[in-house]
Amino acid sequence: MYFSDRIDAGRQLAARLGHLKGRDVVVLGLPRGGVPVAAEVADALGAPLDICLVRKLGLPRQPELAMGALGEGGVRVVNERVMRETGADARDLAAVERREQAELDHRARRYRGSRPSMPLEGRTVLVVDDGLATGATALAACRVVRARGAARIVLAVPVAPPGWTARLGGEADETVSVHTPESFYAIGQFYGDFTQTPDAEVIACLDRNRATRGPVVHETDVRIPATGATLTGRLAMPEGALGIVLFAHGSGSSRHSPRNRAVAAALNRAGLGTLLFDLLTEAEAGDRARVFDTPLLAGRLAEATEWLAARPETGALPLGYFGASTGAAAALWAAAAPASSVVAVVSRGGRPDLAADHLAQVRAPTLLVVGGGDPLVLDLNRRAGSRLRCENRLAVVAGATHLFEEPGALEEVAELAGSWFTRHFRDQ
Repeated sequence: MYFSDRIDAGRQLAARLGHLKGRDVVVLGLPRGGVPVAAEVADALGAPLDICLVRKLGLPRQPELAMGALGEGGVRVVNERVMRETGADARDLAAVERREQAELDHRARRYRGSRPSMPLEGRTVLVVDDGLATGATALAACRVVRARGAARIVLAVPVAPPGWTARLGGEADETVSVHTPESFYAIGQFYGDFTQTPDAEVIACLDRNRATRGPVVHETDVRIPATGATLTGRLAMPEGALGIVLFAHGSGSSRHSPRNRAVAAALNRAGLGTLLFDLLTEAEAGDRARVFDTPLLAGRLAEATEWLAARPETGALPLGYFGASTGAAAALWAAAAPASSVVAVVSRGGRPDLAADHLAQVRAPTLLVVGGGDPLVLDLNRRAGSRLRCENRLAVVAGATHLFEEPGALEEVAELAGSWFTRHFRDQ
């Protein structure tokens, strides 16, 4: 016996997943037994918890053999090889799909009520179960999660048989198991208490995670009109948001940047709205000249600001900029415009030298956050601070390098940014 119960298993599993903390991870538990395990992992990582509802599409005469899987949002994955080798046809698939879709919808209503499933597009998704035996459900879950747009999938279980990763066929980008015993008959043999998880416990785990993560956040995919382009983004609005922060990402990055998403999630928990969007279209992003065209990027950021200010539901809220690397230059350039309405700016590892001629015109209070292990950028920011005429502060994160990948570094950035925006938004 390795685990006293699923809570103990979740805590032991969480100890193996510390490298994911602060990486904007979404934790998905497989109902029902995987959810209490996933809840402990989500608590340890400070991550949101949701359920991964998946239904295998078993063959009518051999239900243990899956010819596909169903997930939420209309996602369907079909194993053409299994269908071909077993002689299953479209009618077989449709009949099983109708039955399993009804069960999936029923479970979604039972566990979530009216709440939508958590968006996964472009994110790291951690799929958790209480153990892995055949691997069929985990394989289906990984395929469904990938089809929902996950950028990276980590499958983690407390216990699995030797060679278990081969059963996944590469569907997960990373796999983690606390134990892989040679003698493996059933998952329950490794638990002191492996009683069935009731629906009420699943619901309680989800509710507890939401309660500890601050206000309810409503996320919406948006399209922003700009000169010569339409920009794609995601607007996240906590209930009762104090203000909204627009993110300007650095060169080679996008709205899916795991670092910016992690900071945005922390700001959402602090009651601040965020707009993560691409300053360039996919076609434009391939042109390196445009990637470093600060005037163009600043203009796009200004247009997104005007669009946000014109929306009835957001127009009355104060706005701020969070710029990373070269995106910080675009943020400072846009904030320097005479018509700019932003009330606060935060730069993370920024290149303010790319907006040097505009620094003296910035009126919004500006926080420059730099890693102590990034000497070149630290020097550039010290020089920029001397040229700013607005309220400004240089905050150095000890030991952090340019990407703030060190343990706790990004969390410190998020805390500094949240405090800066909150204070200046409240002054409005």
